[in-house]
Amino acid sequence: MKSLRTIALKEAQNRISPEVKSPSAKISDFFGANVFDKKKMRDFLSKDVYEKLISSINQGELINSDDANQIATAMKAWAMSAGATHYTHWFQPLTGTTAEKHDSFFEPSGDGAIEKFAGSALVQQEPDASSFPNGGIRNTFEARGYTAWDPSSPAFIMESKAGKTLCIPTVFVSYTGEALDYKAPLLKALAALDKAAVDVCQYFDKSITKVNASLGIEQEYFLVDESLFNARPDLLLTGRALFGHMSAKGQQLEDHYFGSIPERVFTYMVDFENEALKLGIPLKTRHNEVAPSQFECAPIYEEINLAIDHNQLLMDLMEKVARRHHFRVLLHEKPYAGINGSGKHNNWSLITDTGKNLLAPGKTPKNNLMFLAFFVNTIKAVSEHADLLRASIASVSNDHRLGANEAPPAIISIFLGSQLNDVLDEIEHSRISKKIKEDNALWLGIPKIPQILLDNTDRNRTSPFAFTGNKFELRAVGSSANSSAPMTILNAIMAEQLVKFKAEVDKLIKKGDKKDIALLTVIKKYIKESKSIRFEGNGYSQEWEDEAAARGLSNIKTTPKALDAYLTEKSADLFASTNIYSKREIHARHEIMLENFYKKLQIEARVMGEVANTAIIPAAIAYQNSLIENVKGLKELGIESKSSLEIVKKLSEHLDIVKSNIDAMLEERKVTNKIEDTREKAIAYDEKVKSYFDIIRYHADKLEQIVDDSVWPLPKFRELLFMK
Repeated sequence: MKSLRTIALKEAQNRISPEVKSPSAKISDFFGANVFDKKKMRDFLSKDVYEKLISSINQGELINSDDANQIATAMKAWAMSAGATHYTHWFQPLTGTTAEKHDSFFEPSGDGAIEKFAGSALVQQEPDASSFPNGGIRNTFEARGYTAWDPSSPAFIMESKAGKTLCIPTVFVSYTGEALDYKAPLLKALAALDKAAVDVCQYFDKSITKVNASLGIEQEYFLVDESLFNARPDLLLTGRALFGHMSAKGQQLEDHYFGSIPERVFTYMVDFENEALKLGIPLKTRHNEVAPSQFECAPIYEEINLAIDHNQLLMDLMEKVARRHHFRVLLHEKPYAGINGSGKHNNWSLITDTGKNLLAPGKTPKNNLMFLAFFVNTIKAVSEHADLLRASIASVSNDHRLGANEAPPAIISIFLGSQLNDVLDEIEHSRISKKIKEDNALWLGIPKIPQILLDNTDRNRTSPFAFTGNKFELRAVGSSANSSAPMTILNAIMAEQLVKFKAEVDKLIKKGDKKDIALLTVIKKYIKESKSIRFEGNGYSQEWEDEAAARGLSNIKTTPKALDAYLTEKSADLFASTNIYSKREIHARHEIMLENFYKKLQIEARVMGEVANTAIIPAAIAYQNSLIENVKGLKELGIESKSSLEIVKKLSEHLDIVKSNIDAMLEERKVTNKIEDTREKAIAYDEKVKSYFDIIRYHADKLEQIVDDSVWPLPKFRELLFMK
């Protein structure tokens, strides 16, 4: 009987890509076709209601019930004209995926039926909240939760073979008002940052009335043939290969990165890009990444709330379209040991309503002082809350990637490049003039800041937080993560820092300092106070770990301990001052993140035991039995076979170690599962249960190298990585 692996290999070899046709040769012809964007709003809404909706999007103004009814009617008319029959509130619960509950526009009416969509249905829906992660905020029997419309993220239509659905982005809250999602805290953080940033901008430009955080998200991912994926229970259930010896050829030839995209993969990319573009996701870039079968796509930057919605939508879309091409997408941060993992680089900046990028240096002293204010405050904010930023990117899967010589280390540091580093050092050691000279020089001994060219310095891929010309790149975010978590923290700490900055500047001005001198005085102070977070060297080196420890920087390598940063007094003050989380909400989230951590390890341990016991060990024993028969036969012929006996012994050694450690891991799991404290349980899973993984894998992978290839049950790395 053919093994599942044999069948999977044959299917993978015979794949034919489906035909893909773009809606038009010009992307501009179909970009946003499935989005209720401003153009469609103007077409379907009265001028008065359209302007009110735009005010709500831009300024957060409330929409009354009459206007909501008109917007709902217009949205329904547009959606039905495009073929939609149902609608749903699309939200982001703390499961890590998106969620939706579909309702039909159809309603019975008298002797017939009508298509109806009221403003109340647009604004609010009531999904069951009891089965979503809540960290103890809700009891199981308390089912009520609410989704509430987010007008700042446009509604869109999702297509499938079975039909079309109008999707309305929303927040998700409990009956008592606590946030149960990623979006609500992010919106609060953005509001706090907007106010704080505008207040600082007023020192420089009174015409600025709004500041938006912008974000461009680079998304890395792996592709694997669907049949090979289905023949690997570990990939199917955990998203990563728990077993597997590294392929003889991996990424050591450095021939995959930016290489010619395989035709089957290229066809898939075109297909999901077309679907994404119709949904208004501005994908711009596609290419091969470093590891075999690893790829990347990246959009043009957008307002941060929309960018994150689009990334969540993109990940869902990539998986759905992959099935049309008999692929599966692996978004796990480290699906294969021994080769590069995947990240989600978050490129963050601040844009004013006048079109100025606050993190782009200017040509005049005034503009450069404005740049310095926001630039240095960003460094100061990260310096003050480095542990919290580390916690925001922590997960069981990202722990495999951070510091693994293809991703930033767990130590949070900032790379600026030599030019800006020198500028800050020069300012730090300068003497500020108390008199404004005719040439407008604000300090003695320092030349005007040179115009900083975009990407003027080499990128440091070992830095978790790097300045890249007119933005900061948070490289430590995991490929499967919802970027809302780290972006909520980054925007919150920046908001808090700008408020403190303004208070210090205003205090100096009140004492009699000129405004520009006051600004520069505080900037200089912050440069000195945050200097320890700046690092220009190799983040992978042991020397950096030693130096970071000497600087007092944390190096928290595992999630359960990293998450402690959410519960510190400093973090509590931050969340209170920015109105992002109540104590009840942050304790609930901490509980949810710890539960998520140990449950994923629990699943991995179970899968590891099941695969070892039902696939690997039987295959090795079967091969061992065939060798024993061979030894017996040779002995009957009077031939002594030392090599066969040696292989039998090696098989026995590895089998015994795999089996004994699987059994020991099971017993350890039983003990750990009895621990009631969630943090202690997560740490025990990490330090005790997980400690068996490497030894079990090592000896299972040794068996893979010995057992006859024709009877080995699991698709091997060479097949998973190189069959496209």
